[in-house]
Amino acid sequence: MAMEEKEAATGASGEEASRFQQLRLLVALDALLREGSVSGAAVALGIQTSSMSRMLSDLREIYDDRIFIRTGRGMSPTPFAESLRQRVRGLATETEALMRKDVAAQPSPAGTGADGWTGATRRPMPPLAVTRSDRLEGSPTPAILARKIASIGDNAEPQRRLAKYIAITAPGPGKSRPMTTEEARDALAIVLTGEADPVQIGALLMTMQYRGVTTAELAGFVHAIRDRIPAISGASARPDLDWPAYVSASWRQPPWFIHSARLVASGGHKVLIHGFFGNGAESGKLELAASDAGIPVCLSVAEATEALARSNLAYIPIGALIPQVQSLLGLYPLFETRTPVHAVPHLINPLAAPCIVLGAAQMSRRDLYRDVARQLGEGDVTILGSVRDFAQFTPLKATPLYRIIRGQSEDSIVPALRDVSQVSAPSILSQREYWQAVWTGAARDELAEATIVRTAAAALLCLAQDPAMPFDDALERANTLWQKRNRHG
Repeated sequence: MAMEEKEAATGASGEEASRFQQLRLLVALDALLREGSVSGAAVALGIQTSSMSRMLSDLREIYDDRIFIRTGRGMSPTPFAESLRQRVRGLATETEALMRKDVAAQPSPAGTGADGWTGATRRPMPPLAVTRSDRLEGSPTPAILARKIASIGDNAEPQRRLAKYIAITAPGPGKSRPMTTEEARDALAIVLTGEADPVQIGALLMTMQYRGVTTAELAGFVHAIRDRIPAISGASARPDLDWPAYVSASWRQPPWFIHSARLVASGGHKVLIHGFFGNGAESGKLELAASDAGIPVCLSVAEATEALARSNLAYIPIGALIPQVQSLLGLYPLFETRTPVHAVPHLINPLAAPCIVLGAAQMSRRDLYRDVARQLGEGDVTILGSVRDFAQFTPLKATPLYRIIRGQSEDSIVPALRDVSQVSAPSILSQREYWQAVWTGAARDELAEATIVRTAAAALLCLAQDPAMPFDDALERANTLWQKRNRHG
């Protein structure tokens, strides 16, 4: 009998401990939702970041949900986590109230009337007089919003569907959620087909930019663009390497990476470059560089596949692939900030190359690109931790490489070069002339040459699709190609 009582007591004690742990996890969830980061939540509760990380892992296991997902602006709650926000906030608020020293002095919810002034007024509370506007619905409740959004089906006309997606993403913390991949795909498809109202386009893009675009949303946008790119016939028409080059019009440096692509192509690999350089006076900079380098500038997918078969190289402006995407990128002067569309072309891989090499300046953007690439099923991707969002080394700085190799993530860092002489271009040459002179050997510039060769090495490393291949091996191959380059071709 004593043994049974002891076991019962032990069981009860275990249940109490489990209940206590669950309460701790709910308080932790409230802090995570309020602070938006593990470190911020840990500070708010006065615990170590590692402890908060463990509690987040426990929450993910209990709910079988990620709770937070990575976006361009950090971490964002999942739709499921958002649905719990108000409930856990209420629990945390009541817990804080109960722990106050003056809890006994706080009015009870029901009220006691102990002071003797109990009795109802003879003039009951009248309803508030209002006049509903026929143009403005005031502030509909979340339940009303949910019903209205749910009433807009997949077969609704395009502007109605786009309004639904804006309503999903726009209301703010606790009321909004990110779009799913299919929702984002449909939203951008409406924009790409020219069926969106201009106000809707601005509302959608800037709301997403402010909140932070998610992996699922970017993947949906990429799918929407790919859906509108003409299909190619046969695997032989595919390039070996996709090289996105989306460059800010404020960038005033030579496009050394164009020479890097030439080296890779000289090694027997088909390289497709696609890009954009703004709408200003120098909007043709990449096209001029490609032409100077003997790279065909193509204005259709058919031209690009022919050029790849003929010379292993092709450059195609984004406007030739999807004109509407060029127009969306051209909205930058109206906003003076980037929108989620600026992140999309880096990953469209228009001709389905098996390898992609790209650049990303921000650490969060590097992780985001890799997560999106993985969701899109890309098996081999190399992302350079560059100073700009295109693949080009900065040899005087250590360069991180964020990679997917046969579907697996791998990170490495290429050390910075030391004692490399920097040469100023002679004043008698324009930047464009000097850029050409470095290739032909008429000008010697160690830093420029290192930029070209190291960038080519990163591309060759990606093309190798070999997790055991060190960067130095790819660098040696790139150096050999540089020494053997056709200086006049």
